[in-house]
Amino acid sequence: MKKLATMLIALILTLTVLCGAGLAEEKSFKIGICNFVDDASLNQIIANIRTRLGEIETEKGVTFEIMEDNCNLDGSVMQQIIENFMASDVDLMVGVATPVAMTMQGMTEENGIPVVFAAVSDPLGAGLVESMEKPGGNITGTSDYLDTNAVLNLIFAANPEANKIALLYNPAEDASTAPIAAAREILEAKGVSYKEYSGSNISEVVLAADAIVADEMDAVFTPTDNTIMAAELSIYEKLAEAGIPHYTGADSFALNGAFLGYGVDYANLGRETADMIAEILVNGANIAETPVRTFDNGTATVNTDTAALLGFDFEKLTEAFGPYCTSVQAITTAESFDDLTD
Repeated sequence: MKKLATMLIALILTLTVLCGAGLAEEKSFKIGICNFVDDASLNQIIANIRTRLGEIETEKGVTFEIMEDNCNLDGSVMQQIIENFMASDVDLMVGVATPVAMTMQGMTEENGIPVVFAAVSDPLGAGLVESMEKPGGNITGTSDYLDTNAVLNLIFAANPEANKIALLYNPAEDASTAPIAAAREILEAKGVSYKEYSGSNISEVVLAADAIVADEMDAVFTPTDNTIMAAELSIYEKLAEAGIPHYTGADSFALNGAFLGYGVDYANLGRETADMIAEILVNGANIAETPVRTFDNGTATVNTDTAALLGFDFEKLTEAFGPYCTSVQAITTAESFDDLTD
């Protein structure tokens, strides 16, 4: 009996040690997420990053402690948020939109904290990466590159007679630089006239929209510009009531009232961003050699409320847009994607 008791005690001690070792092996990672502005697209990305990271916690037996903040277009606030992340010893930072990613890159040059960006339209042009395949340094992420020619094709598919195109954007937004340059070149080659309108905040964007209406433009093009996105709920009705369709670079614009949004699935982009975070933190992937992920820009999202105001028939639009995109989907006006399911 004594021998049996001794064996049982030894077994219990062994199991205790093994269980303790198992618990010790469970890893916890601290992540700092900074959003550029409170808008439907960027909020959708962060919501899906959080959801996917929660799934990975269960799949991998790890824990992610997430710090999240929003600078709301304020550069000084952005820097303070990043400083707070560094003071909290985060293991990785997530910069949502180009300005945040660029600031994070500059502020982590010395400490080398990994940075994963989300929704950066032109990582190479912004100087964030050495190449899309091998970013180099301590930064990589997901890109919402916009095919400008594809959006302009949709304008002329809906209205072959369109000859006065408004380009509405914030010149300070890196996400707008390349698409607006491309739009100029494409429209000039087509012999179509255009005029540029800009704003750096919601009030200025509203004034720009008033000017577009006064100038009786045939259509408006906006790329994935966060400033215009933040103002969309304030301008969509006046554009639609004037008979001017607003063509944009993301479905969130259409959610907030723009006639059409063309571009990536931001929910999927958020999940893919989370997968990249896990690859780096959990699997030990070399961030300098982790390729930037890009996505198919094939979906056109039409706001059926706005289409009706403009006098468009959704079924006819679907037929007209068919050759220029992989799918056409309908959406109705709401402030956020969550509102559509409430």
